[in-house]
Amino acid sequence: MQRLRQRADFLAAAKGAKAPTPAFVLQARARGDLGPPRVGFTVTKKVGTAVERNRVRRRLREVVRLSAAGRLRNGSDYVIVGRRAALDRPFDRCVADFVGAVKRVHRPVREPEPPAPSGAQGPEPEPRPTARASS
Repeated sequence: MQRLRQRADFLAAAKGAKAPTPAFVLQARARGDLGPPRVGFTVTKKVGTAVERNRVRRRLREVVRLSAAGRLRNGSDYVIVGRRAALDRPFDRCVADFVGAVKRVHRPVREPEPPAPSGAQGPEPEPRPTARASS
């Protein structure tokens, strides 16, 4: 597993599949080669001070280190965008969130069903009987 460092790689991953969790958002994209998976981490200033942002980043790096083996695909880039909730969320929940997020970004995209042609909508429904008013 390698680290993402180029801004262009982070931007490309942002256009891929996303899996939000309470502690982070996982973004993933397939590069199209067979190289090892690459992982990048980012935490915005909205999360807090530099100390808090670094703590979030360290926790997320450890989550990936402990649970990524065998889950990340070769030829893919992953970006983890840290959220403030990563500071307070129990570590085992973060690990479980990461495992679930990886499964969600690897899920195949289902194509929407094409609309049926206008003439082939099936049999027309029978008309409903109307109640006659008695006089």
